Amino acid sequence: MAGANLPSIRLFRYSLIHKAFTAVHSTRYSRLVEMTVGVPLRPRRKEVIHLRWAWLVLRVVLFAICSVGGYLIAAQMGSRFWWAPWAGSMAGILFALAALSVEKLIKHIPLKVISGGTIGLVVGLSIAKLISFTFTGLENTTIRVAIYVILSCIIGYIGMVLGSIKIEELRFPNWPWFGRGSFRGGQGKILDTSVIIDGRIADIVETGFVSGTLIIPEFILQELQHIADSPDSTRRVRGRRGLDVIRRLQQENLAEVRIERQDFENLSDVDAKLVALALRLNAKIVTNDYNLAKVAEVQGIQVLNINQLANALKPVVLPGEMLRLQILKEGKEQGQGIAYLEDGTMVVVENASRYLGREVEVSVTSILQTTAGRLIFTTLKDAEQSRHQH
Repeated sequence: MAGANLPSIRLFRYSLIHKAFTAVHSTRYSRLVEMTVGVPLRPRRKEVIHLRWAWLVLRVVLFAICSVGGYLIAAQMGSRFWWAPWAGSMAGILFALAALSVEKLIKHIPLKVISGGTIGLVVGLSIAKLISFTFTGLENTTIRVAIYVILSCIIGYIGMVLGSIKIEELRFPNWPWFGRGSFRGGQGKILDTSVIIDGRIADIVETGFVSGTLIIPEFILQELQHIADSPDSTRRVRGRRGLDVIRRLQQENLAEVRIERQDFENLSDVDAKLVALALRLNAKIVTNDYNLAKVAEVQGIQVLNINQLANALKPVVLPGEMLRLQILKEGKEQGQGIAYLEDGTMVVVENASRYLGREVEVSVTSILQTTAGRLIFTTLKDAEQSRHQH
């Protein structure tokens, strides 16, 4: 019996050793990743809980102050109705709810836009005040007040709108606290997981075709870490490649790389978080994901697709052009030969299967553009010449 149980005991010991090694390796690699990107990938749970409690207490205090204030104001107005103070308390609560609604609205607006709108509003109200002095000669106080209110609303509104729009034309120093959505070199560019793992973004940035601030969200780093710690060797290699690309961008100073710590706890999908972050920061998304690109474009976000860029940079081949290619394998149809251009474009050569492994000269007959890339159809030069002769 002991001999029969020996293989299972060895298997159990091997499993324990494997789990221990994986855990140690994962921990070491996580520390290496954190040193590379400069931020801890897993947020501290206690800090998040304390921050939530602080916001909750602050909002409770806001509701209490508005409610008590409304009650006291209504009580001092000397109304004959017994319920007037309670109505004032309810009005105070409504004002608190309005304040929370305004908070949700303005927290998505960059600080630069808010500053410009505030300056424009102040200037507009000042102009309205100056214009209202010309109506001081009116004896009717109601008309004078009404004119002042109308002027303040119209000119104040125009000033606020112009200030929030024209503030972008002013050149301010690159202060990081002066507004999210303001980046060196124009709009920021958010990198998603697919384009980081792909790695070509580093080469493109090195050539200078992509400039500005590259934004890497912290939840993308967490996803890369999970891929790098995967038990599947292929996924593990892809995850580590992505982290190496980030380290290359940082160490070689190819561009300004910013780790964005904003997260959206109400969203579980990474693509949804990327779209929400791009809307909040007024940034572009750099991706190879076709579905993410379509969703982002529907919501008005500009998308930079590396695959589309690669297809656009492929050399142009026109019908009738002569090419010299090596036939590498047979095609699906009888007699067809398959060759490739230097950029990887597949070329189908009619009646070229007998020239397998040899170089031939071919003439381009047609080009088919598909979602996966281009497909070029050609014929042998001798066959093309004989056809023209006939």
